[in-house]
Amino acid sequence: MQTFESIIPDLYPLNDHAFNEIALRLFRFQATNNQVYSKYLTYIGVASDQVTAVGQIPFLPITLFKSHQVMTGEWNPEVTFISSGTGGQSVSRHHVKSKEFYLSHAQQIFEDTYGPLTQFHVLCLLPSYLERTGSSLVAMANHFIAESQSMKSGFFLNDLDRLAGVLEGPADDRQVLLLGVTFALLDLAEQYELDLSRCVVMETGGMKGRRPEVTRQELHEILGKNLNAGQIHSEYGMTELLSQAYSTGGGLFRCPSSMRVILKEVNDPFSPEIRTSGIINIVDLANIHSCAFIETQDLGRIDHRGHFEVLGRMDASDARGCNLLVE
Repeated sequence: MQTFESIIPDLYPLNDHAFNEIALRLFRFQATNNQVYSKYLTYIGVASDQVTAVGQIPFLPITLFKSHQVMTGEWNPEVTFISSGTGGQSVSRHHVKSKEFYLSHAQQIFEDTYGPLTQFHVLCLLPSYLERTGSSLVAMANHFIAESQSMKSGFFLNDLDRLAGVLEGPADDRQVLLLGVTFALLDLAEQYELDLSRCVVMETGGMKGRRPEVTRQELHEILGKNLNAGQIHSEYGMTELLSQAYSTGGGLFRCPSSMRVILKEVNDPFSPEIRTSGIINIVDLANIHSCAFIETQDLGRIDHRGHFEVLGRMDASDARGCNLLVE
């Protein structure tokens, strides 16, 4: 069987025309060689030769990563990333052919946005992720720590005292990146008086059942005030994707070269693309070996520049098209 490996070097950078061309080629390839996606297309009555534009591509419900092996072709995974499955939920599994590609791709996206990792001390406060196995975020953070080549970089688990000590230490010519899960950053902000005005404070979202949920705007206001951090940055990623989007403030995410967001109507996953607010569907060209076309459970909107905002989670998400393939 032919492969799609040859497109990997062409993911950086991509203009809209090149992105759309690769996305359509990859759609037809996965429609034929991905058993789960092919079966889903058959159930909804879509033939690949009928799709002539990216906006017409059907998106695979993300929950199928919980019940099926979503793989294009036949190969042995080098690593399998597993979602957190908080609240007793079943977990998603994303089988990845090359861990090295995932890590180098994540580094490329970060450095395109923020500059070389060697210019940062990377401090990671990710307790809920470190307490389990198979986290793609932990793998990425561990890689960033290593690539930073800084003795200050590292994971801090629940050791807020040690983290506060590093943050309060003398400044040097590097910038500090504080990457943290939401509830842990709130703990830090409540327990310590810190001046992080020179740091990049980046939240990854999620209370993981540790605290009541708050909106991203409320979270950023609390962190910005308590940590004197100014703009709060955000990372948008998930187990089922290999690309990440970053927000440098205001909760507006900019897609990397390999990724696009397409909104669909809340009550109609097969609606034409809309430009107001709706369900976030993601084209991730890095998902060459799984499925590049994912219908998430997130609600969002897109601004005139193509930047997107996450408004929350969709209720009763399992009631959408995902139950078609549950056996």
